[in-house]
Amino acid sequence: MPNTITALFIDEVDGTVMPSLRRIATDDLPPGDVTIVVDYSTVNYKDGLVVNGLGKLVRRYPHIPGVDLAGIVESSDSPDYRPGDKVILTGWRVGELHWGGYAQKARVKAEWLVPLPPGLTTRRAMAIGTAGFTAMLAIMALEDAGLTPAAGEVLVTGAAGGLGSVAVAVLHKLGYTVAASTGRADCADALRQLGAASIVPRSELTDAPKRPLLSERWAGCVDAVGGAQLSAVIAAMRYHGAIAACGNAGGLEFSTTVLPFILRGVQLLGIDSVLCPVERRKRAWARLVQDLPMGLLDDMTTQIGLADVPEQAGRILKGRVQGRLVVDVNA
Repeated sequence: MPNTITALFIDEVDGTVMPSLRRIATDDLPPGDVTIVVDYSTVNYKDGLVVNGLGKLVRRYPHIPGVDLAGIVESSDSPDYRPGDKVILTGWRVGELHWGGYAQKARVKAEWLVPLPPGLTTRRAMAIGTAGFTAMLAIMALEDAGLTPAAGEVLVTGAAGGLGSVAVAVLHKLGYTVAASTGRADCADALRQLGAASIVPRSELTDAPKRPLLSERWAGCVDAVGGAQLSAVIAAMRYHGAIAACGNAGGLEFSTTVLPFILRGVQLLGIDSVLCPVERRKRAWARLVQDLPMGLLDDMTTQIGLADVPEQAGRILKGRVQGRLVVDVNA
């Protein structure tokens, strides 16, 4: 292995964050007990924020972004991993506080890793990434809350994005009737191919009457958007319906009253994928192998190189990325 690697760095210059590719020595990687030869990373909404210097997620520059990575262990001081093991890393503030996956190697803590499950390649793992992993956590939480296909229609907001696309495909595979909400009319056919039974225009949610309770419609919801759309969804939940809140692309704030919760028993479930316990991570990845149709995953995936990341990081913030992006860090 060479002693230098290529990485995408971001630097802060006069208050502006600037990305650039550069070569660094492997010895310059931060401390950690496992060194990984990275095969692939991906581009999530959070990556878009980091690469564009938004959200104050990065505290120190220069910095290597990339909240996800998958690859092969090169060396390990941990008894849990040996050279040659294939691993996945998502979350744990990697790509924010710790150098991340937009590099040909990464050095991390062993407890941040999950073994690549049987039946999954490193490329497909990154096609799933944090977005798809979070979608699976959301579906598991809805199941734990009692949601079944017989309960009724399940809404997915932000359905054309990475999280939403995976949620639609998995829910359909599990037998749910899925309504996919999007502001992109050009994505309707693709969402139907993933399994959406109906398309709900974003405006139907953002322009919904501002009342504490609306007609009961949704038995469950995977909400990747937040903001005004979440307000409308809460008001239109069925009796004992459940919402898994796992995104904020539509805003951090939403408005509601206690009425949906005390009159209809609505459950609002918060989904955290960053510090999710390891055993639940393993369960979620195993479920993804089982419940996500890999052919559909391949169809919704586009591969790019490290040099393409800055442009795509800007596009994902504007809602212009459909499906999933895989970053080949060696391209």
